[in-house]
This record gives sequence, structure tokens and C-alpha cells, in this order.
Amino acid sequence: MFLFACTTMAPVQEMSNARQSLHAAQEVRAESYAPELFGKAKNLLQAAEQQLADGEYEQARVNALAARQEAIRARQKAILEQRN
Repeated sequence: MFLFACTTMAPVQEMSNARQSLHAAQEVRAESYAPELFGKAKNLLQAAEQQLADGEYEQARVNALAARQEAIRARQKAILEQRN
């Protein structure tokens, strides 16, 4: 029963991490320098937010984690593009 309870909990930390990563990407203007990656991250986060609202916690967790990774990639690409 404890395992079941853990897997059905809302992915609060994952959502927060994804939002923070997207914000960090915005700070380096990733929407201009890495628009595809930034757009993908934003779409994944929006999907996760909707899934969270719908109670689809596991899928929300998956998309929040993916959004974070895409936002990190967008931030890194934006930083590299600005240096060139």
C-alpha cells in the first residue's frame, strides 16, 4: 500500500524543477537563440500542468522531467549561441 501511495502523489518537486529550468532558459533568451528546444520545453510543461490538473500524476511527472531536460538543453544552446 505504501508503494501505491508514493506512485500516485502529485509531482510537485518535478513541476517546480521544470518551471525553474524554463525560467533559467528565459533569462538567457533561449526563446530567441534556441526556439525549437525552448518551445518543446514550454509545451511539455503545459502538458504536465494539464495532466496534473486532471489527476494524471505519472504522466505529469514524465512530462515535467522531459520539460526540465529540454529547458536545460535550450539554456545551454542559447549560451553557446551568444558566445559565437
